[in-house]
Amino acid sequence: MKPIISPSILSADFGYLARDIEMINESEAEWVHIDIMDGVFVPNISFGFPVLKYVAKLSQKPLDVHLMIVQPEKFIPEVKALGAHVMNVHYEACPHLHRVVQQIREAGMQPAVTINPATPVSLLKDIINDVYMVLIMSVNPGFGGQKFIEHSLDKVRELRELITVTGSQALIEVDGGVNLETGSRLVEAGADVLVAGNAVFSAPDPKEAIRALRNL
Repeated sequence: MKPIISPSILSADFGYLARDIEMINESEAEWVHIDIMDGVFVPNISFGFPVLKYVAKLSQKPLDVHLMIVQPEKFIPEVKALGAHVMNVHYEACPHLHRVVQQIREAGMQPAVTINPATPVSLLKDIINDVYMVLIMSVNPGFGGQKFIEHSLDKVRELRELITVTGSQALIEVDGGVNLETGSRLVEAGADVLVAGNAVFSAPDPKEAIRALRNL
């Protein structure tokens, strides 16, 4: 099965954001990946809900919203108002993860959980059957354009094994340093969804870059 491609607008040209979203609309990408950063959980700030309302208005693709923030449960209504398909929260930011996952689902969105590079897959054992998707960060979160962490491939394989053993239906998403070379290895390891930023928006032909990733 072909991977789902979710271009990350963190790497888009914010001066021409409407143009870049229209490019995604016309491409073979299935989703649009949106990173919300608070400068606390990660050492950077991206954009807030006024900008995201504009993105949601223009996008014809489902929104894959990734909250790299403390207390993400506070913003469930705002993410819901965007019409998000997926609301993705960090394992490390949610002391009461089961409750947050339930709240996201009750709000009508698909709940997903993210793990940072140093967080082991084994910690997901008790939540894997409750989530729509798990996002494995293959770079340390907070900045685009970082080098892919090779150990992420082992984590994808381990997560695929956990999903198989538990009978979970969860998708595996990977974000960080994804390009044609790493993407091919990730899909082979068991990834279902590839988040791509620079590999798309820095390409001479972004739509062709998305098509190439889709055909891995």
